[in-house]
Amino acid sequence: MEKLFSYGTLQLEQVQLDTFGRLLEGQTDTLQGYVVGEVEITDAAVLKSSGQRFHPALIKTGLATDTVTGTIFIITEQELDNADNYEVDDYIRVEELFSTGSSAWVYVAKD
Repeated sequence: MEKLFSYGTLQLEQVQLDTFGRLLEGQTDTLQGYVVGEVEITDAAVLKSSGQRFHPALIKTGLATDTVTGTIFIITEQELDNADNYEVDDYIRVEELFSTGSSAWVYVAKD
């Protein structure tokens, strides 16, 4: 099983149904050293699923005072592949450590 932190559209029910074929359950957690920016989405399938032209995107600051709260979901390796396919090229997936001591994958802004 894999852990995936979501702070944006992967928390939306329709996106979860479209991406994973089910609704996910998770635990709230906080990531330090990041702020939320945004990315303009042009991918038609992603736009249809989320209904949002702009998606949040994490930007690393390295400052402990910058925090982002979201949800850590437990998913399968196949579901992680599905999430990789959902996220557009403006994101990269990295592994980070969260305030509860858990490590999880998270999609952050590429630039």
